[in-house]
Amino acid sequence: MSLRDHIQAIKREDPAAKSSLEILLCYPGLHAVMIHRVAHWLYRRRRYILARMISQTARLLTCIEIHPGAKIGKRLFIDHGLGVVIGETAEIGDDVLLYQGVTLGGTGNVRGKRHPTLGNRVVVGTGASVLGSIRLGDDVKVGAGSVVVHSVPDGSTVVGIPAKVVRTRGEALGALEHGRVAASAEGDSADIEQLADRIRELEALLRLLLEDRVGESRG
Repeated sequence: MSLRDHIQAIKREDPAAKSSLEILLCYPGLHAVMIHRVAHWLYRRRRYILARMISQTARLLTCIEIHPGAKIGKRLFIDHGLGVVIGETAEIGDDVLLYQGVTLGGTGNVRGKRHPTLGNRVVVGTGASVLGSIRLGDDVKVGAGSVVVHSVPDGSTVVGIPAKVVRTRGEALGALEHGRVAASAEGDSADIEQLADRIRELEALLRLLLEDRVGESRG
């Protein structure tokens, strides 16, 4: 993948980008990914300490932590990027978009594959955590602040803690439309609350009926 290709992808995704020069000089997400390419090359050749030193330097410069063992596809766009963490065995497909504060983390102390795999064209919203050796399929969208601990099928949108599917491939969302994702989750919550209210009404009615029966039996 060429640097020009990566810059053009960022231009398409970010309406705030004014020029290629601005992206090259001022986008920490681009810097972090390009430095990671060097660290990953060294990591694959078992130069572990040097690879980690380079990745730690990138962390200091960009506030983005990418373990040199992580596998990253083409045109990854880390928007703003502050606080993004990508673990050692994470795998990221092509044209993925990560917002600030995203964690692709592991669970437990197991060895081997312990971080998530993201398919192509995945969008992970601000502050979301994707944890464990799970897979997010192609075109998955994760709402801001969600915690994903189970695999997600292609074309789905997930929100919540723990994250649950609120949309499937049938209805498309733009990459930046996190407000609509949140609105869908709020709609589901409202439905659940209405159901809970109805259950409380039925319980109250049942208590009244039982009290009447008890009164009649005593009479």
